[in-house]
Amino acid sequence: MLKLAALIWIMLGVTLAGSFVTVIVTVPSLYAQGMTLIPVVAGMGFALAVPLAVVVAKRIYGPTSPGR
Repeated sequence: MLKLAALIWIMLGVTLAGSFVTVIVTVPSLYAQGMTLIPVVAGMGFALAVPLAVVVAKRIYGPTSPGR
């Protein structure tokens, strides 16, 4: 399950980080602080993706596990 969670984390982390960065770039009031906010929100996207990837991997791996 760890390999599946790692693969999901890669995809989900890039998606969340890109979404958060898009918000920073498109909101004019946040764009001014973009140089400091973009690395922070990109890191937050990858960090938030870890528990979400584990949950998704458990949901996928549960019904398809070899023991069933």
